Amino acid sequence: MVPSAATVTDHRAAGAVHVMEHVITVAAPPEAVYALVADVSGWPQVFGPTVHVELPEDDNGEQLLTLWAFANGEVRTWSSRRTLDAAAGRITFRQVVSASPVASMGGEWRVEPHADGGSRVVLLHDFRAVDDDPDAVRLIEQAVDRNSRAELDALKHVAELGEERASLCFTFSDTEHVEGSAEDVFAFLDRADLWPERLPHVARLVLTEKEPGLQHLDMDTRGADGSLHNTKSVRICFPDRHTLVYKQLHMPVALSGHTGRWVIAPDPADPQNRLVVTSWHTVTLDPEGVRHALGPAATLDEARTLVRKALGGNSSRTLRQAKEYAESLRS
Repeated sequence: MVPSAATVTDHRAAGAVHVMEHVITVAAPPEAVYALVADVSGWPQVFGPTVHVELPEDDNGEQLLTLWAFANGEVRTWSSRRTLDAAAGRITFRQVVSASPVASMGGEWRVEPHADGGSRVVLLHDFRAVDDDPDAVRLIEQAVDRNSRAELDALKHVAELGEERASLCFTFSDTEHVEGSAEDVFAFLDRADLWPERLPHVARLVLTEKEPGLQHLDMDTRGADGSLHNTKSVRICFPDRHTLVYKQLHMPVALSGHTGRWVIAPDPADPQNRLVVTSWHTVTLDPEGVRHALGPAATLDEARTLVRKALGGNSSRTLRQAKEYAESLRS
């Protein structure tokens, strides 16, 4: 069943409140579906529009989130408060700080038992537009409708994988110890526009940064056989924390999701007080894509090994060059 949608406008309040409802049925137990919605750390892998989520507060079902997600083709960020009620299968949310043209927005996830033994998921939104601008209302409605349909479709797909999902999603990392400053390592990673000059495996890279710290990368990398592979991704840079997070936007055929982060921190266990720089990858395999790319007899273990080698190889080369750069600047 594809998500169904409905929109209602209430003009009684100061500033029209627009209410949208999207519904889908899922062939999975309500508890499993609810768990996917409740676990925001997994949203970038589950939901296509979500780039990154942080959870600065989590107190017994009362949460404060900061989200970065696509809306009408642009990455927007906002903070929301959520209240989780697992017993009722409900999660309510309300934006604390909204991004223009949204004046306010909130809503609710409802995960209900379905007659066929699966789940019925209802996603509600209510919003007001800045100055009640009709054009803004249309833009918000379009963004909410597009994202809600995409999220519900993705939720259905992931939930219906059941136990198979555990064998499809995996995380790995590569590290380097660096005798240099965190600022210099961060600068090397942040200035991806210079990577074609600095990294032999990067043939071309176009970096677009309309807002400080929010980067779009269009990159061609060279494979071991000399072939070129294009990657498009969005990155969020946190210079105060010496951290960069990213999400790949267009997957190679064998993957359905790829997110990662670069983390630069002192290593408290290192007697030389060096930095430890870590490249993290979280990957979700697409079983059909694996068979298409590697052949009908290919196994998920083979795919994991190949993905680990390809992604880890590139990140390890980048780590080594970042180390060399930062250590060359040591005074």
